[in-house]
Amino acid sequence: MNQTPDAGHVRRRLRDATMESHGRVDSLFAEFTLGSADGYRAFLTAHARAVGALEPVARPMLPRLALLARDFAEMDAALPAPLPMSLPDGDAQRWGMLYALEGSRLGGAVLNRAVGPGLPNAYLSATHGKGEWAAFQQTLDDEAAKGDESWLAGAVEGALAAFAAFECAARDERVSHG
Repeated sequence: MNQTPDAGHVRRRLRDATMESHGRVDSLFAEFTLGSADGYRAFLTAHARAVGALEPVARPMLPRLALLARDFAEMDAALPAPLPMSLPDGDAQRWGMLYALEGSRLGGAVLNRAVGPGLPNAYLSATHGKGEWAAFQQTLDDEAAKGDESWLAGAVEGALAAFAAFECAARDERVSHG
């Protein structure tokens, strides 16, 4: 794949526009203890509720909800219901949600190292293969180039909605298991 000289420029703009929301999500999820079965189950529950709401709208190429279901099955637990939420509609918004979902794979590689021994990790081990993150960024740039000047605003709206879903799910899970 040939990358443009400025490949990733849309990702950088989305990162800048969502930095505060992303920081809140990271802080909330940092409070979960992945080394214990209960803490890890709570972490996966929050992720499953957010991913379950987002994936049907974002339609990622490599969905991970089935991987969450596999992890829950290995823990003899049922996959939790998705968050009941209304998500923005539109192609740019969908790409913004994809940005957040695909970006979460990057963090999954780091978090996977903290998972306790014997706990399932299909979801967190589903990281990008060689060149996949760069390819996603290029595709994101290409999609943005097809839109008008409002495309980026729609993508930001979708990314913020995705981060809000993760934030809501993390807060709910902290309250119910904290």
